[in-house]
Amino acid sequence: MIFHQYQLSCLSLFSYLVGDESTGRAVVVDPQRDVSQYLADAESAGLRIERVIETHVHADFLSGHLELAKATGAVISYGSAAQTDFPIGPLVHGQRLSLGDVVLEIRDTPGHTPESISVVIWEHSTDPAPWGVLTGDTLFIGDVGRPDLLSASGWTAQDLARQLYRSLREQLLTLPDATRVYPAHGAGSSCGKALSDATASTIGEQRAANYALQPMTEDDFVEVVTQGQSVAPLYFAFASDANRHHHELLDDQEPPVALDIDEVLRLQAGGAAVVDGRAPDVFASGHLRGSLNVGLDGRFAEYTGDVVRAGRPIVLVTDSGRETEARVRLARIGFDHVAGYLPTVEQVLSQHPEFASTAARLPVTELATWLAEEPGLQLVDVRNPGELATGVLPGARHIPLAALVEHMGELDPVAPTVVYCASGYRSSIAASALRAGGVAVVADLLGGFHAWSASGLPVGEVSRP
Repeated sequence: MIFHQYQLSCLSLFSYLVGDESTGRAVVVDPQRDVSQYLADAESAGLRIERVIETHVHADFLSGHLELAKATGAVISYGSAAQTDFPIGPLVHGQRLSLGDVVLEIRDTPGHTPESISVVIWEHSTDPAPWGVLTGDTLFIGDVGRPDLLSASGWTAQDLARQLYRSLREQLLTLPDATRVYPAHGAGSSCGKALSDATASTIGEQRAANYALQPMTEDDFVEVVTQGQSVAPLYFAFASDANRHHHELLDDQEPPVALDIDEVLRLQAGGAAVVDGRAPDVFASGHLRGSLNVGLDGRFAEYTGDVVRAGRPIVLVTDSGRETEARVRLARIGFDHVAGYLPTVEQVLSQHPEFASTAARLPVTELATWLAEEPGLQLVDVRNPGELATGVLPGARHIPLAALVEHMGELDPVAPTVVYCASGYRSSIAASALRAGGVAVVADLLGGFHAWSASGLPVGEVSRP
């Protein structure tokens, strides 16, 4: 057996290439949209990718099934409950796919989504026990898939949680303890709330340590897995829908078009978002007025999808040489409307200071003074609900970053405003979004809540909008 696990840290994504060395037949499971690495590795190993298996319709990224099918002629397969507008080879519960000596067994494991499947891997068809299982978003290391993402499609979180309870106990926990577990996501994913940063585990380890697999009633399970989930990123519904339909294929080598300042200003005036991927401190020192700061060195695509609505044209600003990287990373969530990029932004702004702006970033001592002197100060916490257990800054209003666009109108646009997160990355995104949305005076907290609490300053309870 040839087995490769691929990790895309910026989206917390795992994908897999599984092949049989003796026959050269292979499948790719849950591929990211830029597929060059799978093609290169398959060619190097003498493998033919004959099938792309999706464990479910993904919401957090645009999958590479169409790109791989175009490049290799591979069949695209989902569980039999999936509905798409392109041809698929549906997989049914109990079906066995032979790659040669390597055999894949399909198990229906609904719960995260109705069509979710897991793929049990047998290294040799005559082995008494399976080698491993690809669990998709049904079972993570330390967690299970959240069941609350499809409420707009008529599925309640409670109904899907009950399906998940049975899938875990009847399909995955019936596997031997030594069975290796390979999920579709790791730590940082919004598809669960307590994912580990480990890349693999076993059924036995998860049976012992995973909170959701402990002995409990179905009702208790429903309660525990539906509580404390983060706010789903704004783009999730768009990506989930896009994964069901034909769409433009990605060329992951094609750079965006270079634009001059007049073209950028025209696009911006017409509604395009200018997304500046430079580091927050660099952005704060000088940027094009009205631009959004989403640093490329973080979860760039996901957080852009939190503050830019899908379908809106985008102009990129990056450090030199990173514009293609930014375009590809946005394409991974289906944000294909990149109109181009503005080169040498520092030089452009020095020549056109009338279009430049700066951003205030406050150390904790300055914020503490401002809070004491300005009773009308508007304080916004953009962390996720699970991050609030250790407290918030006194008087803060909680609006998670993923909900900011929807709730921006609830803030006073003329009140001085300070935004904070855990460490300062998301707060720079949020502050730039508020400025672009018309809030007059906005700063963000350097070092975030961590810096505030480490300084010994008081913490309080959250005030929700």
